[in-house]
Amino acid sequence: MNLAKLNTVGRVYRQITRNHVTTHYTIKPRDKDERWKDVDLSRVSDQTDVMIVGGGPAGLSAAIRIKQLANKAEKDLRVCLVEKGPYIGAHTLSGACIETRALDELIPDWKEKGAPLNNPVKKDRFSFLTQSSRVPIPIFPGLPMYNHGNYIVRLGKFVQWLGEQAEAEGVELYPGYPASEVLFHEDGSVKGVATSDVGINRSGAPKDTFERGMEFHARSTIFSEGCHGHLAKQLYNKLSLRENCEPQTYAIGLKELWEIDPKVYEEGLVEHTIGWPLSRSVYGGSFIYHFKDEDKHLVSIGLVVGLDYENPYISPFLEFQRLKTHPYLRRIFENGKRIGYGARALNEGGLQSIPKLTFPGGCLIGCSPGFMNVPKIKGTHNAMKSGIVAAEAIYDLLTTTDPEKGFETGLEPVEYEQKMRDSWVWKELDQIRNVRPSFHSPLGIFGTMAYTALFSILLKGKEPWTLSHHGADYAKLKPADQFKPIEYPKADNQITFDLLSSVALTNTNHEHDQPSHLTLKNDSIPEERNLAIFDGPEQRFCPAGVYEYVPTDDGKSRRLQINAQNCIHCKTCDIKDPSQNINWVVPESGGPSYQGM
Repeated sequence: MNLAKLNTVGRVYRQITRNHVTTHYTIKPRDKDERWKDVDLSRVSDQTDVMIVGGGPAGLSAAIRIKQLANKAEKDLRVCLVEKGPYIGAHTLSGACIETRALDELIPDWKEKGAPLNNPVKKDRFSFLTQSSRVPIPIFPGLPMYNHGNYIVRLGKFVQWLGEQAEAEGVELYPGYPASEVLFHEDGSVKGVATSDVGINRSGAPKDTFERGMEFHARSTIFSEGCHGHLAKQLYNKLSLRENCEPQTYAIGLKELWEIDPKVYEEGLVEHTIGWPLSRSVYGGSFIYHFKDEDKHLVSIGLVVGLDYENPYISPFLEFQRLKTHPYLRRIFENGKRIGYGARALNEGGLQSIPKLTFPGGCLIGCSPGFMNVPKIKGTHNAMKSGIVAAEAIYDLLTTTDPEKGFETGLEPVEYEQKMRDSWVWKELDQIRNVRPSFHSPLGIFGTMAYTALFSILLKGKEPWTLSHHGADYAKLKPADQFKPIEYPKADNQITFDLLSSVALTNTNHEHDQPSHLTLKNDSIPEERNLAIFDGPEQRFCPAGVYEYVPTDDGKSRRLQINAQNCIHCKTCDIKDPSQNINWVVPESGGPSYQGM
C-alpha cells in the first residue's frame, strides 16, 4: 500500500471509529447485538487427521515429517495446514543466520533439492559500540556469536521452499486462512480450529457479503503460530499450561534490507554489536549480515530490544534509526538503497518460560512456546526440531490408535514433551538458561557479558542454580514522571527514515472496512491509565504507527486512535501494554507481505 493510500484509509477509519474504539465481536458479543439476530452463524466443517496452525519453519517441518513417515509406511494420513499470510512466507521475518542441524535431519538432500541457502558464513565480527567508536570483542569456537557452518538467508524464501517440499509430500496448504478460534469437545479437549469470518464492517455489523469461517476438526492439532500466538494465549488460560513456568519474556526485532555499494560489501560477514544506542539498562544489540541474492549486494541490519525496559519514552524504531548513524555503520549505507523494513516480537524467556507442551487434542511447537537461543539470536533450527519431534510423536500416536479415535475426544501426544527434553534442543537451552536473566543486576548488559563468559562458556551451563526473569515485561514499565522525554534526531531520508515511509515498505494491506483486530478490553483505559501515567507508550513501542493520541473534538484532551490498517502483526502491543488491555486477534485477512525479507 502506498503512503497516500495509507493516510487516506487512516482518515476514513478514524472518522467512523470516533465513538467506538473496539467493535470486534470478541469484545462486543453478537448475541447481544440486534444486527446479528437473524444471521445464520452455522459453519461448514471438515475432518483431518492432523491440523497445523501456522506455516512457518516449525509448522512446515512438522507437516513434512508426518507425511514422510506416512508415505514411507504407505499409510493414508491427512495433514492440513492453515496460514494467515496470503502466501506461504508472507509474514515470515527474521535476520536471518541459520544453523542447518534440523534441516539436515528433515531433508538430508536439501542442497540437491534447491534449498535457498547460498550464502555460507565466512567471517564473524562482534563489537561494543560507544556513541562515536567501536571496541572489537574476540570471537572463538564455543561463543554464541561464532557462526562457522551457518548460512545467511532470506527466511521468507526458505519458508516458501519448505512449503514446496510439504506440498510435494502431500500436505494440504491453505494460505490466506487465519485460524481465529480454538474449538473444544464437550470434555474440554481440543477439537480443532475455525477460520476467521469475513464480510463484517467497521461498526461490527454483517455486510451483505458476510461469510462464516470454516471449522477443521482433527484428531490432533499442532499450534505453530510463532511468538505470542493469539490462539496459544487462549490455550494457556483455558488449559492452565503456564502454571509451572515463569512468564514469557520478549524482545522486539526491527530489520531493514539494503542494497549497498559493492565497495563496502564483505562477503559472508556476520556482525553483531552491543552497546550504543542502547544504555546498559536496556537489553539488546544489533545484527549486520552481508549476502548476495540475484547478483545484488545486500545487507540485513536489525536491532533487537528487550521488552523489559523501564523508560516509557523509549522508541525501539527510533533507536534503530539512530543506530545506523554510528560512524562505523553509516559508511555501509551512504551509497545504498533501503528496499525492505519489518518488525516482529521474539521470545527470550528460554527454558524457564517454556509452558506445558501437550494437552488433550494437540501440542505447541516452535516459537509459540519459545525455543529461541537468546545469546545466539537464533531460533529457526530449534523451532524446526520441535516440529520434527512433535510430528514423530503424533505419527506414532495416530498409527497405534483406532482411526476413528480422536474425533470425539482429542488425542494428546504425551511423548512429545519428554522427547523434546531428551533432544539436543533442551541441552542447548539448558546451557544458556541463565544468560538472559543475568541482565537483571546493577551491571545490566555488562553483567550479562560477564555471566556468559564465566558460566555459559567455561562451565557450559552446569552451574547448580537457575536464575529468574522476575516477572512479565509489561510490569517493568515505570511512570513517565520518573523520566525525561528522549529527543531523537529527525529522519534524513537517506540513512534514517520516518515510520510511515517504513511501513509502506512492508506492503501491509488490510481490508479497511472491517473491525479493528487490535481490540481493547476497556475503551477508556488508554486515556485514564496509559496516557495519564505512562504518557501513552503505545505510540512509541509500536513499530508501525498503529497507535496515536490525538486531540479530542473540543481540544481539551487527547484520545487514543488505532490505525489498524498499519498493523504488521508484530504482537508488541499485546506484550508491552502496561495495562494489558490490548488483545491482538487475527483480522479477516491481510497483514504484511515481506516478499522474502
